[in-house]
Amino acid sequence: MEELRVQIKRLRPSPASFDLPAYMTEGAAGMDLCADIEANLALAPMARALIPTGIAIALPIGFEAQIRPRSGLALKQGFTLVNSPGTIDSDYRGEIQIIAINLGAEPIVIERGQRIAQMVLQRVLRARWQEVDELPSSTRQDGGFGHTDDAQKKS
Repeated sequence: MEELRVQIKRLRPSPASFDLPAYMTEGAAGMDLCADIEANLALAPMARALIPTGIAIALPIGFEAQIRPRSGLALKQGFTLVNSPGTIDSDYRGEIQIIAINLGAEPIVIERGQRIAQMVLQRVLRARWQEVDELPSSTRQDGGFGHTDDAQKKS
């Protein structure tokens, strides 16, 4: 598997600092991110919070970091991310923070050091637009918003 060297900085180093983001299994695509909060954070149903992770990174040009929910928290507690996936651009040097929401029916508590999200590194391509008068045709054309469901009913 290809590896990418990424610079990372702990923003609040202390004796109680958390582990750096890490892959939890050999086949994991995402690294878990922890909540770097002073005290537990109660999140009421439908409430949002900006949760710091205590880290900043320097991605090489041509890469992004996608911040995604952890599926177990989403299923068990309704804890997810408002802008999913969130994007960390290669030129951003600020703290990675998680915009979280509780979609569950009960309040939840986020604990200091809890694994709250995952970060996936991806290559990025830049588009160069080629304006044309007509687009090439396709089987689908402009079908969208459930068009494959309609086509399946006809067959």
